Amino acid sequence: MHEERPLFFKGPSETIDDLADVYFPPYITLAHVFHAPDGWGIRPRVLKQFQLQYNLGGRADYRIGDRVYETKRGDLIFHRPGESHEITTLPGAQYVCISVVFHFGSVAFPIDSLLAASHDMGNFTGRELEEKLTGLVIAYQQPGLASQFKAQALLMDVLSELNRMLHERVRDESTAAQRHNFAKMVLVKNHILQHYRENVAIRQMEELTGLSRDYLIAQFRTTFGMTPIQYLIHVRVEKAKELALHTGLSIGEIAARVGYSDVHTFGKMFKKKTGYSLSRFCSSLFTQSAYKEDDHKLP
Repeated sequence: MHEERPLFFKGPSETIDDLADVYFPPYITLAHVFHAPDGWGIRPRVLKQFQLQYNLGGRADYRIGDRVYETKRGDLIFHRPGESHEITTLPGAQYVCISVVFHFGSVAFPIDSLLAASHDMGNFTGRELEEKLTGLVIAYQQPGLASQFKAQALLMDVLSELNRMLHERVRDESTAAQRHNFAKMVLVKNHILQHYRENVAIRQMEELTGLSRDYLIAQFRTTFGMTPIQYLIHVRVEKAKELALHTGLSIGEIAARVGYSDVHTFGKMFKKKTGYSLSRFCSSLFTQSAYKEDDHKLP
């Protein structure tokens, strides 16, 4: 004679007859507080339902597939049907947990769009989610439709809250990454400002930031509206204008001062970016200066 398997070990369709008084998903097949005996553990196993495991005390290593999560008080672990998992507790450390096992029957519930592919849901010591999990267990163990509905509602509240928190975590990580990238882009910009007279290359910026060429260029364009090389040329043009305005240097000397060994290459670049040659730019400055001097002469 075979011993009847607990509901949470069965496949979703196998539990429906035993859950005749449950009229809609989610179908909860286990919700309890478990006080583990010393040295307790679970050998590798695979369930056909979803499981939430909340650590109320002690420490346990929770392996899902090839990943081990070291859980402590307040940590919440979630795994899906078909995922191999095992638990190892530490000797002498009383392990207490809330286990909730559930499924959605024949409904193709989009759990991965709700909780992504995460297992580690975070730590919820003293937070409202801990109270909801405790309330879920209490409601599940009470008879009557009202308690059943409450347990189901609390489970959906927990999943909804986890979804919100995971989105916040992703957003915060994205914001932190953006701040980190911005700092690196400022580093590249300052490097260009300090070394525009030299032979500046993207390779140097890659070494400076640790970013790949394509990613660096894309991030710099997003941050400053132009690529690093476009910014380098912009800086050289503006510096050339300043030298033409404030010094008596020749065009060849100005070209050398802004990083060009070949005056013809410099001249083509300057005309392409400004629409006129540097000599014409200097002539226009001289003409404008003469006009200003004439304006100040007495009649």
